[in-house]
Amino acid sequence: MGGIGFERELPYWLDRVEVDMSQSELALPTARRTAPHGEWVEMYRRGIAPSRIAVLHAAPVTTVRFHLQVAKKLEPGLEAEHKKALPQPARPSAASLQTMQNVVAFCQAAGRLPSARAKSPNESMLGRWLYRRRQEALAGTLSPAIRDGLDVIPGWDLTTRRKADDEARWQKRLQQVRTIRDAGGDWPRHQKTPDPDERILGVWLHGQRINYRQGRLAPEKESLLNELVPGWREGRRGTSGRR
Repeated sequence: MGGIGFERELPYWLDRVEVDMSQSELALPTARRTAPHGEWVEMYRRGIAPSRIAVLHAAPVTTVRFHLQVAKKLEPGLEAEHKKALPQPARPSAASLQTMQNVVAFCQAAGRLPSARAKSPNESMLGRWLYRRRQEALAGTLSPAIRDGLDVIPGWDLTTRRKADDEARWQKRLQQVRTIRDAGGDWPRHQKTPDPDERILGVWLHGQRINYRQGRLAPEKESLLNELVPGWREGRRGTSGRR
């Protein structure tokens, strides 16, 4: 596609049919809450982590974070109140900080989270370590230094590896489309293109439009699309309409 390079991937029909249909999004559309959600804000104010709020209310953690971001703009002191209410976690050891860096390096190299069930002893160890940090995040006891370090990994604290991988894939697709648009390229097509890389991104983008029209697109994802790739809902314009 116009000189923009892509890493090679599985054929589009094997690439999980990039319509962003995770298990949560296959459910029937529900009414959107007006942000910010008052109860979530008060729980956060009392020191409860967004991931724990999501579990207690059976809501996507990305949606909870979106509501809290809105609340923080309305209440600049909310973050300070949250931190003041947090239990003071023990300072992470040098070994724990090193393991955190190893997890980040693994994710950057492999493009996925480490699995506790991997055959590789090293990957298995990293997967078990990350699982324990995820539980600490749910309980609100994770060290801020560890959380800040892990936050460079999209979705690391989601409740399942599948959800985390879905979130990482979504963020990756968004950045790839942004790269094309920033370089002056047109919107990727999901059909009538011989380029499999273009088709992968085109199918993903087409899926975002479908989710948006059906009310299934998470508000925070809509905000990111509007900010990073404005015009994404309209796409290409021509005699054949949107593509």
